[in-house]
Amino acid sequence: MSDKAFIITYYFMFDDGTRATYTIRLNRDTLMLETDQVKPSDWTKLEHHQCTNCPLDPAEHTECPLALKLSTVIPRFSEMFSFQKVNVLVETEQRTYSKDTTLQSGLSSMLGIFMVTSGCPVLDRLRPMVRFHLPFASVEETVFRSVSTYLLGQYFEYKKGKMPDLQLEGLMAGYKEIQQVNNGLAARMRCVVDKDANLNALVVLDVFAKELPFSIETSLANLEYLFHPPEES
Repeated sequence: MSDKAFIITYYFMFDDGTRATYTIRLNRDTLMLETDQVKPSDWTKLEHHQCTNCPLDPAEHTECPLALKLSTVIPRFSEMFSFQKVNVLVETEQRTYSKDTTLQSGLSSMLGIFMVTSGCPVLDRLRPMVRFHLPFASVEETVFRSVSTYLLGQYFEYKKGKMPDLQLEGLMAGYKEIQQVNNGLAARMRCVVDKDANLNALVVLDVFAKELPFSIETSLANLEYLFHPPEES
């Protein structure tokens, strides 16, 4: 593992006194997830409910990188219900977040990190957002961060002499691809979970994936008010 990891720690504290702690180590340069050796299983095989838009070849990649990374988390919550109350504390290098919420809400926030830093080539486009991770983000906050991150990336493409995508067509297409990954992952997870906490956490993430293309198609009208000049009194 890298000696200069970027660390995000999630603490789940339940009403019955039980706790679960996850220290997420990301390579500071690449933002890729760093984990110990993970033992493959049937549900992590690439061909097991492989996503319809997966670009990986089973001949070269026997395991799904996303399922393999999530296998370090999913079993812990496989017998828990999504509506369980929990206090979630999130520590980053800059600040600490805390919220009394449901397990599905806290878990979706953490699973999002695992998913975009796992090495999945479809989800990789969201990896830059992890550097400024915002736990428990609303749909509006996620839309703002996603579009801002994408446009910053397009600025760097422009600096390289390429044509920037100011119409956000690539972002819209990307989120439609992400929805297909969410569907494929849900099919995988149903094979290894008994209760609904993990699945409903994924549903929360899928809501965001569906909301953002809709917001783009409506010209981000729900955020345009932020840029109106204040009216003179």
